[in-house]
Amino acid sequence: MPLVGVDTLLEHAQKEGYAVGAFNANNMEIVQAIIQAAELERSPVIMQASQGAIKYAGLDYITGMVKIAAEKSPVPVALHLDHGTDFDQVIRCIRSGFSSVMYDGSKLSLEDNIATTKKILEIANPIGVSVEAELGKIGGTEDDIHVSMREAAYTDPEEARYFVEQTGVKSLAIAIGTAHGQYKGEPKLDFERLVTIQGLVNIPIVLHGSSGVPDEAVRQAISLGVRKVNIDTNIREAFVGAMRKVIENKPDEIDPRQILGPAREAAVNIIRDKMRVFGSSGRI
Repeated sequence: MPLVGVDTLLEHAQKEGYAVGAFNANNMEIVQAIIQAAELERSPVIMQASQGAIKYAGLDYITGMVKIAAEKSPVPVALHLDHGTDFDQVIRCIRSGFSSVMYDGSKLSLEDNIATTKKILEIANPIGVSVEAELGKIGGTEDDIHVSMREAAYTDPEEARYFVEQTGVKSLAIAIGTAHGQYKGEPKLDFERLVTIQGLVNIPIVLHGSSGVPDEAVRQAISLGVRKVNIDTNIREAFVGAMRKVIENKPDEIDPRQILGPAREAAVNIIRDKMRVFGSSGRI
């Protein structure tokens, strides 16, 4: 089916009390793994591309692969820009056919973040493209974006309320203790802050940096209003781990299909596991 907007997926998730997984797609095998997992689990799915993935694979390739996967699939698929920090990049993705974009203005002042988010919404809303915003700085590294733990800041609930009132954005990524990349210890989420923010904004909340967060903590976050959960690092770990295993066991192997095939299967398995945790399995 044609690509759908993230707002459409999250609206249903909000009504039914589950979350939709947003999985980062960096190459063809991972696109295939995401769509295969979604079909096996009968789950809606968000394929997202970071600015780094776009630089690596090319905007036309990313858009083309995901569009083909969506058109051939019976499950609803959204194509989402993850952490678009540059206004022009966001617009290029909209023009390329993305059904959803995230504008990450978290490093800007509150008023500048609001102003640019509103500008993007004015462009995206009339053509049915969903927009996610971010408030608060999520620590860690994702591609070219690095936020030190010293710079990381939890989302202020009153700022979140004001931000949503001023922009009218329909989903908001907040900082409550998660981080991008691999964790060195077990993350502790600020559930009280999540409850307060959800009560003030009453829109779907997005949890970034969710790889490595214990399943029970993710389930609790979903029960408190998280409706989109981002996963990237766990996929990379499974994918590259399977590749390494093949290379170690068959050091003379030169057929990339024999190396990437098992990696794709490993990605399918971890994505299916996440969908079950998120409660999105069987929703189609």
